[in-house]
Amino acid sequence: MAVKLHRCSVMWARGPHPCWRVQKALDDAGIQYEVVKHPPFPRSRRTELEAKSGQRKLPVIEFDDGTTLREESKDLAARIRSGQLSGPGV
Repeated sequence: MAVKLHRCSVMWARGPHPCWRVQKALDDAGIQYEVVKHPPFPRSRRTELEAKSGQRKLPVIEFDDGTTLREESKDLAARIRSGQLSGPGV
């Protein structure tokens, strides 16, 4: 996989949901990714995500080298759509 999308486990949530917005942008851009599910609430349960990215907010994109990218979902989706998602293997 080129990237991992760390998102909440509420996979049925569509539309304005932040995790879905980024996932749809990845789909539309044809970027291969693996979904890594995290509990939606409480954020205090996202200890693995915090160890990787330094924070507990979702969504997060993780690159092959282990670096992460976290922005507000609208900004992250816009970055993906504009072709400015950068990292190893992308």
